[in-house]
Amino acid sequence: MSRVAELTELPTNAPHLELALTHPSFAHERGDSQHNQRLEFLGDAVLEFCTSELLYRRFPSADEGTLTRLRARLVNTEALAKWARDSGLAPELRLGRGADSSGLRENSNVLADAVEALIAAAFLDAGLESARRLCEVIVERDLASADATGGRDPKSTLQERSQAAGLGTPRYEVVDGGGPDHARWFEVSVWIQAALAGRGRGRSKQAAEFAAAEEALLSETWRGQGEES
Repeated sequence: MSRVAELTELPTNAPHLELALTHPSFAHERGDSQHNQRLEFLGDAVLEFCTSELLYRRFPSADEGTLTRLRARLVNTEALAKWARDSGLAPELRLGRGADSSGLRENSNVLADAVEALIAAAFLDAGLESARRLCEVIVERDLASADATGGRDPKSTLQERSQAAGLGTPRYEVVDGGGPDHARWFEVSVWIQAALAGRGRGRSKQAAEFAAAEEALLSETWRGQGEES
């Protein structure tokens, strides 16, 4: 709990901190109705607001469409889950025994929901400024990447770089997907000529394509094709 308190800048006895880490499976096993889904609902809205405000200030010349695409890139399920994994959040989750043994501790949706619940805890227990700081920490890495592309979405940036290298237009392919209707997920691969350039997941095909393009931009292993040809 101390690790999560440090991440959120909340005291370990903050009223909503433990609840934010409580998965429904933990509550159900103990006959309790209290879990983190209501907090996740609120945190999702706070994260969207704080990220929108941040992007509005960071990219003063970007139009609405660009800002919307950037926000989707920063706060999608995989981006939040990656931050959770990198921050060591998974071991702190309170899961039921069955859910834990089935691997839900590393599930992207579970991790992303916990991140959003923690944002709500910061908002309720310490106010909007605390939640704003936490949101900025969460999106900071991907926001720096957005700065590097001038606020362009990763698909557009990847296409420009691929074509500039004489490798044509990237091709996207849905390779996996699942989940219930209210929580669908997609996995997409992006190919540049014969090379697998990147893979990504998201709650929509577009979000998954953005994640795949982002991975391709970070690795750039596909550039070697242009040098060989």
